[in-house]
Amino acid sequence: MTGTAAEPTPVPAVRVPRRRGTELALLVVAVLLPVYGYCDVGLARDGSVPPGAAGYGAGLGVLALLAHLAVRLRAPYADPLLLPIAVLLNGLGLVLIYRLDLETPGDHAAPTQLVWSTVGVALFIGVVFFLRDHRVLQRYAYLSVVTALVLMIVPIFFPAVNGARIWIRIGGFSIQPGEFAKILLAVFFASYLAANRNALAYTGRTVWKFKRLQLPTGRVLGPIVAIWLLSVGVLVLERDLGTSLLFFGLFVILLYVATGRTGWIAVGLLLAAVGAFAVGSLEPHVHSRVQDWLHPFASIDAGEGPNQLAQSLFAFAAGGLLGTGLGDGHSILIGFAAKSDFILATAGEELGLTGLTAIFLLYALLVERGYRAGLALRDPFGRLLAIGLASIVALQVFVIAGGVTGLIPLTGMAMPFLAQGGSSVVTNWIIVALLIRVSDSARAQPLPRERA
Repeated sequence: MTGTAAEPTPVPAVRVPRRRGTELALLVVAVLLPVYGYCDVGLARDGSVPPGAAGYGAGLGVLALLAHLAVRLRAPYADPLLLPIAVLLNGLGLVLIYRLDLETPGDHAAPTQLVWSTVGVALFIGVVFFLRDHRVLQRYAYLSVVTALVLMIVPIFFPAVNGARIWIRIGGFSIQPGEFAKILLAVFFASYLAANRNALAYTGRTVWKFKRLQLPTGRVLGPIVAIWLLSVGVLVLERDLGTSLLFFGLFVILLYVATGRTGWIAVGLLLAAVGAFAVGSLEPHVHSRVQDWLHPFASIDAGEGPNQLAQSLFAFAAGGLLGTGLGDGHSILIGFAAKSDFILATAGEELGLTGLTAIFLLYALLVERGYRAGLALRDPFGRLLAIGLASIVALQVFVIAGGVTGLIPLTGMAMPFLAQGGSSVVTNWIIVALLIRVSDSARAQPLPRERA
C-alpha cells in the first residue's frame, strides 16, 4: 500500500512546576535557623534565651512571608531557591552582628541592620511587583550608566572614611552610592553587549589584529571601554580598589559571555595585573594594604601587636573544624571592622570550617541559580543581565573572603547580606529581585514535551 507519509503530530509544550510550596517550606527553615542562632548566642553569653528572640523571629518571618507573597503573585514561575537563600544569609548576618554588638555596648548595629533589611525587602517587593518584564530595563541603558557615574563621582566631594572616599555622610545618615552603581553598570553592560555582541566577536578584516589576538573596531569597542575607564578612574580617585576590581571583573565576564572568545579573559587578567601592580606601588593607602598582606605578622614582630589581618587569621585558626560556638569567640579583637569587612572571621571562628563551608555553598548555590536562569533565557539582554548580577555576588564573595583569609590584599568591601552596611544589604535585595524576575521569565517559557 502506497501513500504519502503522515505529518508528524506536534508535541504539546509543558511548563515547569511553579514550586511555590517548596519555596515556602524552605523559607520556614531559613527563618528558624537564624532564630536558633539568636537563641544560642544568648544561651552562650548569659545562660538564657534573649528577651527579643520572639520579636526577632516574628520580624524576620513577616519579611520573608511578604516577599514570598509578592513572588507568588507576580513571579509564580521564579526559582524557588533564590528567596530562601537570601533570607537565610540575611538572617545569619543579623545574628552575627547581634553577637558582636554584645562586645560593644556603645555601638549596637543589629537594630539598624534590621531596619535596612526591611528597606531592602520593601524594594525587593517593589521590583517584583512593578517590573513585569526585565527587558524594559534595556531601554534605559544610557540613563543607567550616566546615573552610575554620577553616583560614583559625588562621594569624591565628601571627607574620606578609613582612607576611602566612598561614603556620603549628612548628619547621622550615611550611604554608599557605589553599591547602587554596580547594578546600573550591569544593566548598561548587558544592554550594550547584547546589541553589539556580533561585532565584538567579529573576526573579519576590519578588526585590529596583533598576532593571534583580534580586537573589534574602535567604533564598536570604544564606548564601552570609555565608560569602564571613567568608572575605574573615579574609583581610583576614591581609593576604593575593591569596587574597581568588581567592575573590572564584571566587564570582562560579560564580554566573554557575549562573544565566547577566551582571549578577552587573558586580556582582562593582564590588564588587572598591570593595574594592580601600578596602583599598589604608587598609591600609599593601597600600598600599605599590600604590605600587610605580604607580611601579616610584621606588626607583632615589631612589638606593636597584631593588626586586623593577623587577628582575622587567628580567628580562623581558633575556629578549627566545628568552631567555638556562637557567642564564645574573640573576633571582636579585630576592631571596628569586625562587623563589616571581617565579619566572615566571626563566622569562621564560631561556626568553624563546617559552618564556613555551608555559608560558601549558599553563595555558590545563589550564583549558580542566577547563571541557570540566564542561560535558560532566549533573549541576549536577559541572559547577560542575569549572569552579570550573579557574577557581582560571586566576585564580592571572592574578593572579601580572599582578603580576610590572606589570599589577596584587603579591599574593604562588605560581604553580601552578612556584613553591616545598609547600602550593601539593600542593593543585594534588589539583585535578588532582578534574578527572581529573570528566572520567572526563563522558567515560564514552555518546554517541548518528550515523545513516548
